[in-house]
Order: sequence, then C-alpha cells, then structure tokens
Amino acid sequence: MTLIVIPTYNELNNLPPLVEKLLALPEDVHLLIVDDSSPDGTGAWVQEQKNQRLHLLSRQQKNGLGRAYIAGFQWALEHDYDIILQMDADFSHSPDDVPKLIAAVAAGADLAIGSRYIHGVRVINWPLRRLILSVGASYYVHTVTGLPIHDPTGGFKCWRRQTLEAIKIQNVQSNGYGFQIEMSHRTWRKGFSITEVPIIFTDRFQGTSKMSWNIVFEAFFMVWKLLFQAGLRPSPGARNSQG
Repeated sequence: MTLIVIPTYNELNNLPPLVEKLLALPEDVHLLIVDDSSPDGTGAWVQEQKNQRLHLLSRQQKNGLGRAYIAGFQWALEHDYDIILQMDADFSHSPDDVPKLIAAVAAGADLAIGSRYIHGVRVINWPLRRLILSVGASYYVHTVTGLPIHDPTGGFKCWRRQTLEAIKIQNVQSNGYGFQIEMSHRTWRKGFSITEVPIIFTDRFQGTSKMSWNIVFEAFFMVWKLLFQAGLRPSPGARNSQG
C-alpha cells in the first residue's frame, strides 16, 4: 500500500481540492494529514471527512516541517505501508506527478525525488532571488558533501519502506531545508539507489510560505555536519545498520 504524507498548518483553502485530486488518481493511495493544530480549522475539516483512505495525525504544537514528516513516517511504518510519499499541501507539488514517483520506486528505486533542476530549471512563479538561493544551495550541498543529486533541498519524495527503516529516521535532527538534505544524504550514505524524476514546481498561490532565514542557516551548517558524519569522505558507503 502507498501512503502520502502531507504536513499542514493553516492550509484549509488548499487541502480540500488537493485531497480530491489525490484520491481521484488511478493509484490506490491513502493520505495522512499531519496537522499542527491549525487555527484555521484544517484538522477539523479532515476529521469531518468520512473516507477510509484519509487519515489525520494531530500534533499539539507547530515545531517544524521536519518533525511533522518524521511523525508521519513513523505512523506509516507502524501501519505497514510499503511506499511512503511526501508532498506539500499548497499545490507546489502537482498531484499529476505523484504516479511518476510511485512508479519509480515500484521499478526499484529506494528513493525517488521530484526534481526541479534535472534537465533544466523547472520552477514557476518564484522571484529571481529565491531561485538563485535554491540553485546555489544545490551546488553548495553537492560541492561540500558530494551528494550526487540535482535537487537536494526538494521536498517531493517517494520512499521505499525499507529505506526509511534503514536510515533511522528517529535520529534525524534537522527541520527545514536541512531536513530534506539530511534525509537524502543518509540514504545515499547507506548506498541506497536514488532516482530523480523531473517535475514542474509551482510556487503557492494561496497562503504564506514557511521559509525563514533560520531554515536557511540550519541548512548551511547541516551540510558540514553531514560531511563530518561521513568521515570527511564525500562518497556513499555500503548498506549497514549504523545510524
């Protein structure tokens, strides 16, 4: 079974049409909404829906995207899902691309990443400075750590269950952009296969971005921490049980 994990905070305008589109996909997917007690009623809306494929995980406080994903991944593993996909609630990740990511994992990838920067730049509605920051971050991550992917900060990903179990998600420390980098680096460091699937990323039209300078600084320093964790060796290791 496949579970799509979607963290939310004040996404009441975006979530109903997103849920409708995802549940209409030909793939038999389940959805887990990880809601940080949204004051706009996002979690309450999910509770009102009577669909056995739609689930809600409520958290008492807002403490970061990475923590929300970890909680969702742990829920997925506890409920025996084989493929776990993560995506944003704001339509920046298109539901139409979900089948491509699932197919990549079903075909053998341990992690499939929806990439904005493979085969060119595929971003719509971003200001130039945001695009420069994101592309620059990708080069920075690759240069420091050797992580051989084009979009290390992207958050549209599909995981094989065994991958999440092996990289010990309970030990992941970062939260924002750093979280996305750390998760991919742990996967690569274990020697798992990573496939990038080209997508078109569209910035949100409703709501506000969760981006902050704290998130940027966390990612900047996390990259060096990952290099030291890898023993200053920018290359993947064999699969093993180390955290």
